[in-house]
Amino acid sequence: MQWEVVIGLETHAQLATRSKIFSGSSTAFGASPNTQASPVDLALPGVLPVMNRKAVECAIRLGLAVGGAVAPRSVFARKNYFYPDLPKGYQISQFEIPVVLGGSVDVVWEQDGQPASRTVRLTRAHLEEDAGKSLHEDFHGMSGIDLNRAGTPLLEIVTEPDMRSSREAVAYARTLHALVMWLGICDGNMQEGSFRCDANVSVRPVGQEAYGTRCEIKNLNSFRFLERAIDFEVRRQIELIEDGGRVVQETRLYDPDRDETRSMRSKEDAQDYRYFPDPDLPALAIDAAWIESVKASLPELPKAIRGRLESQYSLSSYDATVLTSSREMAEYFERAAAALAALNPPADAPARQAQGKLLANWMMADLAGALNRDGLDIAAAPVRPAQLARLAARILDGTISGKIAKDLFAALWQAPGAADEAVDQEIDARGLRQISDPNALEALVAAVLEANPRSVEEFRAGKEKAFNALVGQVMKASRGKANPQAVNDLLRSRLAG
Repeated sequence: MQWEVVIGLETHAQLATRSKIFSGSSTAFGASPNTQASPVDLALPGVLPVMNRKAVECAIRLGLAVGGAVAPRSVFARKNYFYPDLPKGYQISQFEIPVVLGGSVDVVWEQDGQPASRTVRLTRAHLEEDAGKSLHEDFHGMSGIDLNRAGTPLLEIVTEPDMRSSREAVAYARTLHALVMWLGICDGNMQEGSFRCDANVSVRPVGQEAYGTRCEIKNLNSFRFLERAIDFEVRRQIELIEDGGRVVQETRLYDPDRDETRSMRSKEDAQDYRYFPDPDLPALAIDAAWIESVKASLPELPKAIRGRLESQYSLSSYDATVLTSSREMAEYFERAAAALAALNPPADAPARQAQGKLLANWMMADLAGALNRDGLDIAAAPVRPAQLARLAARILDGTISGKIAKDLFAALWQAPGAADEAVDQEIDARGLRQISDPNALEALVAAVLEANPRSVEEFRAGKEKAFNALVGQVMKASRGKANPQAVNDLLRSRLAG
């Protein structure tokens, strides 16, 4: 039987406020346990929660960015349950009327070597407070409770069950992660718990409309864990059903050490919490003027920049998505493109597109590879946009080959702070200028043809590999400095004679 995977994600984004959602307590990470929990956070008798205006503005920014509807009136409720790290016995959240309804996120990923895309629908985004944290280390078989996180402002973003693979789910999570950081509403630090994903996973026979029984997977604090947990859970559910068993709706924990999910607690019903209106908090009122004020402060959004890159440079949707995976990445590309156009003004649209594609390839391959190898953010890249632009300009005007450009890039990477003109200085100092003179190339080609008669015979017999071997010999003889295109043209001309 063929199975279809159905995935929905619930994401908790910690909002970028200096104080908690209903109190003035600090949200700074790393404080000593229980030093940032106020009476309001713990709901001690005689205290009242007061809404954090900045948290509301963060929610409005997200709603506008995803095309959702910002509710003019939303309501807070007490979500009643008991965990050791929630001593007051309830969490203030939104249930019936959330602050944001609907919206969508466009997702692009690579599947089987080909770009794929989907628009993931959002159900809602609602404001809520975080609970405390249970600590299980260094307590000799007991648990400690740290209530510093109690009251930390969260925006829970819930999708429709639109995703059909773990790769797609990861692509959505990465896109949302980039978006909340782009908007400045969340720092995105997954190690510190600022961005956390829960995955709802089920399977059903291909063609069946009814959903299967879903399980919720928690403890997913990295994109790699998200993908591995979903893949394991899908296999578990399929094997269970095919062996005659039945999937039970439950919450499961992902164990990264054993690469498996295990049962935490059962869920008898989809709504297994009790909600009551919070008597201490009035309805949250957001008027049109407030929304317009927040809208005016929004940066240009990734979707708009992607559209511009696709239209100006004929980049694929996948390439444009990669280049807008962060504001810093998008800014780097646009600064490099502007510098390249200044150095080598494009004569027409195809020339401008060639420039954009060359820069995109360099950023997604060489630059991204160097950043990953050294564990750097693009803002800390030793090679600046203007330097990459100059390197690209020298490739386009035939001064250097792509191979030599890679060597120069590596040298620039090891020389942070070098002047933009360092590219040209290195080319001259090392004698790297490409050989394009017809007479010089003619002599090289003639010598290689004379020294490789067998390869000549094989090419004339129809073996294209022999031609590539001859090109390689010419490039070797020129120490990589011969113009590859000129070599190709000259060789074919000589071999046709």
